Amino acid sequence: MDKNIKKGLVTGFLGIIFVGLQPIIALSRPEAVDAYISAAMTCLVETMIFFPIMVIEFKFMNSNLQNRNKHVDKNNTVHFLRGWKKNIWLLIGIGLLFALNQILFFVGYDMAGAINGSLTQKTTVFFGIIFGYLILKERVTKLQILFSLILFLGLVIAITQFSFSFANLNFEIILGVLILLLITCLWMVGHTLTKPIFSKHEATPIQMVFIRNFISGIVLLSTYLIIFTPDLRIFIDPVNMQFFIVMGTVYGAGLICWYKTLSYLEVSKATTLFAPTPITAAIFATLFLGENFTFAHLVGTIIIIISIVVIVNQKKE
Repeated sequence: MDKNIKKGLVTGFLGIIFVGLQPIIALSRPEAVDAYISAAMTCLVETMIFFPIMVIEFKFMNSNLQNRNKHVDKNNTVHFLRGWKKNIWLLIGIGLLFALNQILFFVGYDMAGAINGSLTQKTTVFFGIIFGYLILKERVTKLQILFSLILFLGLVIAITQFSFSFANLNFEIILGVLILLLITCLWMVGHTLTKPIFSKHEATPIQMVFIRNFISGIVLLSTYLIIFTPDLRIFIDPVNMQFFIVMGTVYGAGLICWYKTLSYLEVSKATTLFAPTPITAAIFATLFLGENFTFAHLVGTIIIIISIVVIVNQKKE
């Protein structure tokens, strides 16, 4: 087996674990910590995690440039966010967008639960092809459209538990699912808008994660302090601090594993590898939160995973 494939499988497997843990940690937050401050501190912890990684990446890229051409001009080096001036409003907009999304992430999971929420977030592949077509003019096939509908059928089966009667629906869960669908949609808008920056080598994904979390964290924390004027002891309470650090670390680790897997494997293979994250979320939710993984959840999960595999492989072709 190729060395890169092995590394991709390892980082992918770790990523599946970290992504599966995200809703579990989010739903285990202390009572004194609301969604707003949870979002703010998660972003700030991620900023602290990604800053040294970004510096290491920066030095590594410049070292590689020097090694490829030992006579290269010292001024000809890789620059951090080379196109930041012309992209400044886009970067601020992305930061604000992900700030809102981070709040809604906690709100949505509170209402939908870990299993339903994790399944809902797998619709990223659908929104990815939609916005890829609308914004980047990427090709969409009829088979992708068909399996996108099948993917949503799997989600409906899981959420409704095979009960399509209006009277039997849990409207809190439905509202939570709709919120998570919204943030999944907005996430893919943000990722699609930043894709040209990567194509032009004006920033790397690691740099983009750092800058968006930095902007999101500062905006969320400052507005939280102004609007709610909280007791500042909430930030130094040991239980709360533990939650902030664990939530930010788990969330950040999931992102790192995703980008490392992408560096070793093709996008279609990496996406397929991450497709079973609802299964790990269901296992953890059952063990730690007491949620019930039903037969309808199983059927919905299988349909969603198969749909993702078909959609991403069609995109590759």
